[in-house]
Amino acid sequence: MNYTLHQLQIFLKVVKTQSVTKAAEELHLTQPAVSIQLKNLQDQFDIPLTEVVGRRLYITDFGNEIAEVAEKIISQVEAINYKTMAYKGQLTGRLKISIVSTGKYVMPYFLTDFLKQHPGIELLMDVTNKSKVISSLEKNEVDIALVSVIPTTLNIEKLDLLQNKLYLVTNSNIEFKNIGNSNEIFKEIPLIFREKGSGTRQTMENFIDRNAVVIRKKLELTSNEAVKQAVIAGLGCSIMPLIGIKNELHNHELQIIPYKGLPIKTTWSLIWLKGKKHAPAASSLLEYLTKEKDNIVADKFSWYEQY
Repeated sequence: MNYTLHQLQIFLKVVKTQSVTKAAEELHLTQPAVSIQLKNLQDQFDIPLTEVVGRRLYITDFGNEIAEVAEKIISQVEAINYKTMAYKGQLTGRLKISIVSTGKYVMPYFLTDFLKQHPGIELLMDVTNKSKVISSLEKNEVDIALVSVIPTTLNIEKLDLLQNKLYLVTNSNIEFKNIGNSNEIFKEIPLIFREKGSGTRQTMENFIDRNAVVIRKKLELTSNEAVKQAVIAGLGCSIMPLIGIKNELHNHELQIIPYKGLPIKTTWSLIWLKGKKHAPAASSLLEYLTKEKDNIVADKFSWYEQY
């Protein structure tokens, strides 16, 4: 037997995704490269690891057993690497963060310098909607989470990072005859919502209820990026976080429509379960951000104050 760690890592990704194509995408490799490494691993066994039925890839029982062992091997290798770095005085370990989908425009800027200072830390960041973020936090599956709407069902602690502003946005080519009466907007074009469970959706619905806004037509899409592209295409308007439309405003693909009560202002906050005993990686990140968050905001988000 002469298989490599690289081959085992690729095989594990194929097992988890049930697809050579998806494994290649997640590993940032070409599909032929993954197929070659999978074949090289298979050649060392007389029993098939995978089989293809009707163009669909299946993992055999033997393949699943090998995957279980491979996962343990890779975990032990990672442990060796962590111990080596720790022995040299470097901070190591996994940092598990769950963030709401729009948070992808925020969180990387607060992580970059910290991770450069601590190359021994492995980041696992899940980008999803608010309900799934809160579920992961509640189950203690992550160290910290980034949200713009603080959950009322959990006993949490928080660190505020950045103000979140939401504006009414449309395609730049759309013109309104009576811009002073913003209610006319919703008579002319649909309002586009995020899916239920989204923090942006919750914020929008609260605003509509408080202001008794009458919506005649509405569309629902399942990601902030999908909403943005739909608005750019002229399918409707939406109340969107400013943080995610910087380039589109600059390129005049989108325009902000004045509306009474807007922008809605919330706060991007890191939250964690009250009393949680953080591992060194998460504890160090929170300590770092407590000291550096204002500098990061001034350096990376100065454009934000123009709106």
